Amino acid sequence: MRVCGVDEAGRGSMLGPLVIAGITINRSKINLLKKQGIRDSKKLSPATRERLYKKIISIVDDYYVVKIPPRVIDKSVLSHSLNHLEAKYMAKVISKLSPSIAFVDSCDVNSKRFGKEISKLTSNTKIRSYHHADSKFITVSAASILAKVSRDRAITRLKKKHDIGSGYPSDPKTKVFVKKSIRRNQNLTFLRKSWKPVQILMKKRKLS
Repeated sequence: MRVCGVDEAGRGSMLGPLVIAGITINRSKINLLKKQGIRDSKKLSPATRERLYKKIISIVDDYYVVKIPPRVIDKSVLSHSLNHLEAKYMAKVISKLSPSIAFVDSCDVNSKRFGKEISKLTSNTKIRSYHHADSKFITVSAASILAKVSRDRAITRLKKKHDIGSGYPSDPKTKVFVKKSIRRNQNLTFLRKSWKPVQILMKKRKLS
């Protein structure tokens, strides 16, 4: 039986893409992943994630990573359908991998509802949606590492040209960068203009 795990990285960021990743592996090989010490990517250092990324893609039967750009995210946020956007792209990843069963990390407060939404967009795959699936299922942990590493690499590329920090609202360096770019009226394609902290700063600029 081919088992799939799907997770995202970068949902709360003000900058860069939202990344969805999935892996598929024969159930008999899941122990190989466990032996590598794979767990939720948030509990691992960047160096460990990079090392495990290579191990994961050498063990799994297949994997697929999708990067959703800010302009697409903004459109969904403004129409109050970010969860639907994530469900749609998770379904895309699952359809590409064609597993018998897929475990997904739910972004919806109602995990069953989120699972049903993905089910409607896929065929011939059982969907199992849970909160904190990245710490409950090794396949989702592996997917979370692929998503996080892909997201980190995208941010590293942006850092070569801009002093952006991590991209998250809690990062003072990111806040300073976003404030300056809005003040200078820079049209940055990697800035999520629909995010509340960004919207507040944009309104302040208009009023000043």
